[in-house]
Amino acid sequence: MIRPIKVKNVQDIETINKIVSRYTFDIWIHGKSGMADAKSLLGMYVLKLNEPLSLVIPDNVEYSHLFKELEQ
Repeated sequence: MIRPIKVKNVQDIETINKIVSRYTFDIWIHGKSGMADAKSLLGMYVLKLNEPLSLVIPDNVEYSHLFKELEQ
C-alpha cells in the first residue's frame, strides 16, 4: 500500500515516528531524495521536507488504524 504523506516540519517527523513505532510491520517513507525506515528518526531527517513523500506499507497488514492516527 502506498499513500502520499505531508511532512512540513521537524514536529511532523517526530509525530509520524512516534505513531509508526507502535506497529510491528515495516513502514517506509519514499521520496525523490531516497527512502527511509519511518521507525528510524535519524533516517527520516535525511529526507527533504519540500518534496512529495509516500508512506509505503505491506499490502497484507491491517493499516486502517494507522491511517486514522496519521490523519490527526
